[in-house]
Amino acid sequence: MKTRVALLVSTLALSGLLWAVEQRAPGDGIFRRHDKNGDGRVTPDELPDAATFAKFDVNKDGAVTLDEYRQVIRGGGGAAVSPEAIKAVTSGPEILRPGDVGIGRMADDVSFTNLSGRTGKLSDFAKHKGLVIALTSSSCPVSKRQFPQLAKLEGQLKEKGVALLLVNPFASDKPTDIAAQIAENKLASPYVHDRAQALARALQASTTTEVFLLDPTRTLVYRGALDDQFGVDYSLDAPRHRYLLDAVDSLLAGRRPAVQATAAPGCELDLGPAPTAAATAVTYHRDVARILGQNCVRCHHDGGIAPFALDDLEEVRDRAKVIRRVVSEGTMPPWFAAPEKDGAPSPWANDCSLSARDKSDLLAWLASTDRPLGDPKEAPARQLFPGEWSIGTPDLIIPLSKAYDIKATGFMPYQFDVVQTTLTEDKWVTGYEILPSARDVVHHVIVRVHEKGSDPRDRGAGREDLWAAYVPGNGSNVYPAGFARKLPAGARVSFEIHYTPSGQAKKERLRIGLLFARETPRFEVRTAGIPKINLNIPPGAANHREVQTRPVPIDLPVISLIAHMHVRGKAFTFEVVGTDGKAETLLDLPHYDFNWQLRYEFKKPRVLPRGSTVRLTATFDNSAANKANPDPTKTVRWGNQTYEEMMIGYLEYFVPVSGGTASK
Repeated sequence: MKTRVALLVSTLALSGLLWAVEQRAPGDGIFRRHDKNGDGRVTPDELPDAATFAKFDVNKDGAVTLDEYRQVIRGGGGAAVSPEAIKAVTSGPEILRPGDVGIGRMADDVSFTNLSGRTGKLSDFAKHKGLVIALTSSSCPVSKRQFPQLAKLEGQLKEKGVALLLVNPFASDKPTDIAAQIAENKLASPYVHDRAQALARALQASTTTEVFLLDPTRTLVYRGALDDQFGVDYSLDAPRHRYLLDAVDSLLAGRRPAVQATAAPGCELDLGPAPTAAATAVTYHRDVARILGQNCVRCHHDGGIAPFALDDLEEVRDRAKVIRRVVSEGTMPPWFAAPEKDGAPSPWANDCSLSARDKSDLLAWLASTDRPLGDPKEAPARQLFPGEWSIGTPDLIIPLSKAYDIKATGFMPYQFDVVQTTLTEDKWVTGYEILPSARDVVHHVIVRVHEKGSDPRDRGAGREDLWAAYVPGNGSNVYPAGFARKLPAGARVSFEIHYTPSGQAKKERLRIGLLFARETPRFEVRTAGIPKINLNIPPGAANHREVQTRPVPIDLPVISLIAHMHVRGKAFTFEVVGTDGKAETLLDLPHYDFNWQLRYEFKKPRVLPRGSTVRLTATFDNSAANKANPDPTKTVRWGNQTYEEMMIGYLEYFVPVSGGTASK
């Protein structure tokens, strides 16, 4: 047993998982341990794992030199991500948590008078497929740079059947300057000089460049920056991300935008406190249906992964007590990262926790005696969901090698399925979706990719290098432009599946769909797994802690974190410890839930500095008080099954790709 564990740790250390390095022998010491005869070359006899050897034998001459070893562990074919590249990736508008800025809520039907003297209100645009409200100014420098883009946007929106309304909230802007700006750019859309800031206040606009996208029912779909071309202190030749147009395309396709809210650079607006809504009772049609639609219905709809739908009034009434309990407890929507201290903004791009306003309004309506319905005319548009693939039609679909028989009740061991691809060339994967054929029996799936010639069942052959994953509500991912994962020619794909009987015997054969890049990306996405294999959790221990550390060999840009334990898992933290010994928490999961192994995606990549240390701390509850505990009388060690335990911290990061052509 000790020999097998030692071999596993040693092979993990040399397998391209950047931190699977023993701290007592960091860096080149790993190479020297495998160079048993001391000749400066590691041969297949000294490193018998074929896949690991192939990874480090860069020039394919049948031996690994120290230079080749150093080249691979530094990532990206020997190149770390340059400070300039990291700065380019991390610059641009801040992504905001949608619920904090009103995404999904109904905009008031504000009246206005445009420069032509015509009066109107926002509901007048209901005949269009959507409405873009663009704030602007004839004096703000950033607005002036952006104004020609608004003229171009006007034509783009018109082709899509979407209206444009321009709003200038600065009373001090001169009418002659405004008229000259409109004439120079040949703008024809209605323009409102919002001197009293009625529109700006109703929208709670933040700057003079912010744009708002409303659907025909005045539901706020997107707000923030038009794109990332201009900022207060920078200007690019062309935008890298077209946030508004991407949101418009998503609206027209019946999808939720990938980015729903950003901070818009520009001249800040001082609008005073938000208009009071205390006297307005929360109603189902105007408020509750939208809160549920924004936060719950993506899973809770007919055919969705949730056990019941919440997109209909009767369904909501039937589940009112359940909704009230899980929202009050904070178990729904599923999000387990601890709130930031002192009310700091969430660092997570996919933070799906309810905003304070949404939670308060929803609980107030559920607790009211009459649960007012309001005006049916204020109801949101009914959401449409794709019949199959939410990421669009995949370029390649890989099914399991066979259908698995799932019994009606009882326990099922993990299933391990391997599929041989027929790819004759390397492919760059920009997105994936794992689609079960029977969602109610699939608890989670871990997908790994194995290079040609490797043994997928060899735990040393990169088995901890997670490539894709599925948990309820989190089974797909599309990477930003310029980022992709590599699928090598001739690779085999392995699926580790946790099936849970649902009361009815059935067959299940899930699939993974892949989207391919049209050109070589700029960055390759990888995942490093930091396991602690020598677990020893005593019987009855309610708060047993295990700690694992790994040094950071290069400045490493991390884009997401995932914690993995089994049913005794209680809490998990990721920390980075600087060279000065000071620790900073990257992710704190005070209440780990095995049923929701979520991916926590940073808004902007977090660069872990070279020389720092990643520290993982896991807390396990092996006591009888843990209702999910299979046997509190047993000492628990590492193992695949849920009655055993694991401790792995996954860090998703990126490295440069030689010859990458994605936009910079």
